Amino acid sequence: MAKVVPYSALLKDLTAANITPADTVMIHLSLKSIGWIVGGGDTLLKALLDILLPEGTLCMMVGWEDYPYELPKWEEDRQQAYLQECPAFDPASSRANIWEFGILAEYIRTLPGDVHRSKHPTASFVAIGKHAARITADHSLQYGFGLQSPLHHIHTLKGKILHIGCPFDTVTMLHYAEDRCAVANKRTVRYQMPILEHGHRRWVELEEFDTSEGIVAWQGEDYFQLIIDTYIQDRQLHVHTIGQARTYVFDSQDLVTFATEWMEQHFRQ
Repeated sequence: MAKVVPYSALLKDLTAANITPADTVMIHLSLKSIGWIVGGGDTLLKALLDILLPEGTLCMMVGWEDYPYELPKWEEDRQQAYLQECPAFDPASSRANIWEFGILAEYIRTLPGDVHRSKHPTASFVAIGKHAARITADHSLQYGFGLQSPLHHIHTLKGKILHIGCPFDTVTMLHYAEDRCAVANKRTVRYQMPILEHGHRRWVELEEFDTSEGIVAWQGEDYFQLIIDTYIQDRQLHVHTIGQARTYVFDSQDLVTFATEWMEQHFRQ
């Protein structure tokens, strides 16, 4: 039976996990892993924001619900329908990708108040709080997990990664490590996305390191999972609990340093 988790318990658990006022927090979570939250996802957001604001910031990768990333692999009739009529990505209104990031992504996107969203269609982030505008501004359409990305700003702000009850392969900050690591012949992908530009739809070609299949060929366990498992053991990180969900808080700068060095060591060719 799912544990009943009220607002007061969430505040207590988040504080025990060292989420403190003025932190910059990037969140990954499975909402259902927490238990039966009294009031649902909105209650969790209220608890987080009551701790963080006004001097802190909450952010999350939310993507885009209907992004045609694999369009060239689709059947011809579906390709043509999307090429002709797929709505353009609009940061102000396009739905979050709840299938990949969970329903909380859409909850955050539609929060009342000064919520900011970055302009990359597939790597879109939302943020609320003191550094929200900085985190989401000037998100490059090319190599959108690198130096001109929300991940870079979260990293430089010494952000915390709050990881609640979901697989370790969801730790998006490792894409920043993939971008920054000195590894030869990293795999790249190119794809097209429709974006809204001056009120009109325009198909734009984007280029990224391969965040789906990996920047190198790798046999065996998912290397994101392996890196995080190794990091937790190496740093002897404490396991926290939010509701009934197994929870970790990662220091973004330390994790990026560790992951970059791991990739450079294991991906030598």
